[in-house]
Amino acid sequence: MTVGIWILGDQLSQKQAALTSCHPEKVPVILIESLEHIRTRPYHRQKLVLIWSAMRHFAEELRQQGYPVTYEVAAADFQKPLIAWLKANHITELRVMQPADRPFRQFIMAMQSQLPCSIQIIPNNHFLWSTSDFQKWANGKKSLLLESFYREGRKRLQILMVDNQPVGGEWNYDKQNRQPPPRNLITPQPKVFPADEITQAVIHQVKSLDIPTFGEINNFNWAVTRNQALAVLADFIDGKLAQFGPYQDAMVTGENTMWHSLISPYLNIGLLHPLEVIQAAETAYYQQQIPLNSVEGFIRQILGWREYMYGLYNYVDSDYPQQNYFQHHQPLPEFFWTGKTKMNCLHQVLKQTINTGYAHHIQRLMVLSNFALIAGISPQAVENWFHAAFIDAYDWVMQTNVIGMGLFADGGILASKPYAASANYIHNMSDYCRNCSYDRKSRTGSQACPFNYFYWDFLDRHRDKLTKQGRMSFILKNLDKMPETELAEIRDRAQKWHE
Repeated sequence: MTVGIWILGDQLSQKQAALTSCHPEKVPVILIESLEHIRTRPYHRQKLVLIWSAMRHFAEELRQQGYPVTYEVAAADFQKPLIAWLKANHITELRVMQPADRPFRQFIMAMQSQLPCSIQIIPNNHFLWSTSDFQKWANGKKSLLLESFYREGRKRLQILMVDNQPVGGEWNYDKQNRQPPPRNLITPQPKVFPADEITQAVIHQVKSLDIPTFGEINNFNWAVTRNQALAVLADFIDGKLAQFGPYQDAMVTGENTMWHSLISPYLNIGLLHPLEVIQAAETAYYQQQIPLNSVEGFIRQILGWREYMYGLYNYVDSDYPQQNYFQHHQPLPEFFWTGKTKMNCLHQVLKQTINTGYAHHIQRLMVLSNFALIAGISPQAVENWFHAAFIDAYDWVMQTNVIGMGLFADGGILASKPYAASANYIHNMSDYCRNCSYDRKSRTGSQACPFNYFYWDFLDRHRDKLTKQGRMSFILKNLDKMPETELAEIRDRAQKWHE
């Protein structure tokens, strides 16, 4: 039997399951850049550079380890170079680590009949919970609460635990976190890397594509190797983690990264493994006395939220991506692609995304998704944009995060209430409202902030469904107190905005 390994662009680890299944034998390996694959949507140029540069660097690392590596640059599709390689190397069994994304799993299954050999799918080891383990945890539960899942993960891996109890006596330290930004914040600079020869070649290639893409590429500063990704992690642990907790939800004009770790792209393509990241933060708590609220808050994002999103993605029914609980069908506004809008919060976040492919979790949830939710934009259009726009986006990431968390389109499978808010939230957690054309305090009138009239129109339009969400009852009582004349103008402004 002659085994060959196909490594996908989000599986760039020497400890990935398909490679280790053959260890220590140095079997033939292939990596393929498919132009057909990137025609699915107009992906951010920085994401294309990240993936292709990281793939090329990883291929060189494997060659240095003694693997016979075939690398296909800008192939028309996956099938032709893969089949040619299988035949040329007389491979009788192709091994692939299970893709994280369901559409690509289906693509591989559909392609099996075309291959001149058998194919073995090796379970994915880039997550801490296997699909079967998550299903065992979820089966029989009336609700799949993140907090319950997170606590179970802490216990299973013994992270920040003493005698099966949480360090510090609390599971969650959010009450000490998520503070609004004070004026004159002095923030740390992100760790950046000059583009080497490989990356420069990829940048040139991406610039010359005749395929629709999104975003700017003039300043590419992301890590493209494991050593660089480890340097980003170390920089975060040593210089940012201590302040991460208090200001993880803060939004400040011109401050793109603040104290955020910027490691999600590397976790999602295999340059970092979630357990090593979690253990690095836990070690910093014990050895560097970094505040527990920051350490716990960061670990919860990975051991809790990231694993929870992946588990739910594989647990929900196949029709989940088409869910539309509120029956929202408005088209995505053009300014999501251009950033040209008078709403300063949206302008700032979109401009940042266009320039870098990145925005932190609150910018995504409480600015972008919040606006899309209350304005009634199609969940599928929004999810497709998120998938195209962000450097860390994949199907498994965006389905549950956008359809479930951001837009409540699943009707509450994931979240206990819609994350809908008026301009008041954005004012409290950012400085965006200071330089905006609209009045954050007004719900009506020509200068009224669209976040305000869309918010109240959303509550009014969906009162019946929202009444069923227990956490919304207090807010709906405020809607009842609103004069009918004001509510009528709110409805009118919301409707005319879309015309």
